[in-house]
Amino acid sequence: MLALALVVVALVSALTAMRFAIHGQEVQVPAVIGLAPADAERAVAGLGLQIEVERQYYSATIPVGRIMTQMPLAGTKVRRGWQLRVAQSIGPQRVSIPDVTRESERAAELNIRRRGLEVASTAEIQLPGIPADQVLAQSPPPNASQVAAPKTNLLISAAPDAPAFVLPNFVGQPLGSVARTLQDAGFKLGTVSLAPPTPAPADPGAAPNTASASTPPAQQQPSPASMIVTQWPPAGQKVLLGAVVNFEVR
Repeated sequence: MLALALVVVALVSALTAMRFAIHGQEVQVPAVIGLAPADAERAVAGLGLQIEVERQYYSATIPVGRIMTQMPLAGTKVRRGWQLRVAQSIGPQRVSIPDVTRESERAAELNIRRRGLEVASTAEIQLPGIPADQVLAQSPPPNASQVAAPKTNLLISAAPDAPAFVLPNFVGQPLGSVARTLQDAGFKLGTVSLAPPTPAPADPGAAPNTASASTPPAQQQPSPASMIVTQWPPAGQKVLLGAVVNFEVR
C-alpha cells in the first residue's frame, strides 16, 4: 500500500509539473488593431509572439498602414512562438478598376499592376469560337467602387485540347501503306527497326553447317514492302493528334 501511495503521489506530481510547464508557456494575445506593424511587433516581442501581415484591404476609417484585423483575437491565450496574422489598411480606394476584358493575360496583368493593383487568381475555360489567351471576365468589374481589396481575378479563354484517337492495329500490314495512312491522318512515323530473325527449327538428321553458324545473315534495311510485326503505342491506345508511332518490321 505504501508503494502504491508513493506511485500515485509521483504521478500527481508529474502531471502537476507538466500542467504548470504548459501553462507557463501560454501568453495572452494583446490588441494590435490600430497600430502600425512595427509598433505591433514591439508590442508582442516581449510575449514571444510574431506578427505577419497577410493581407491588405481598403478602409475609409482606418488610416493607411495601420492594422485593421488580427487573428487570434485580443485576449486569446496561445503558446509562445505563436504567429499573429494581421491585415493592414491601405486607406480608401483611390484607383479605378481598369477594363481588361478582351486583352491577353499578359497585357491585362501589366495594365492591372500599373494601377497599383494585383492579380489575385486566374481561371481558364474552353469556349468554342473564342481564341485562346483572352480575358473573358474580371472581378471586380471595371470602374467598380467600394472594393474591399486591391486584387483582381481573371477568367481566361483556354486553347482547345488536341483531338484524341484510338490507334488501330497495323500489325501484318506493309510499312509503305501504313506510313501514308499515318501522314494523311496527321500522325508521325517514328523509329522503324528490323525485328530479330526467327531461328529455324533444327533438323536432327542433318549434318551441322559450320559456315552458316559462324556467319550471320546480312541485315536488310526496312522497305515499303516490309511487314509490320509490332507497333508502339499498341493498338487500342488513345493518342493525341500528331503523336509518333514506332514499328518493328520483317
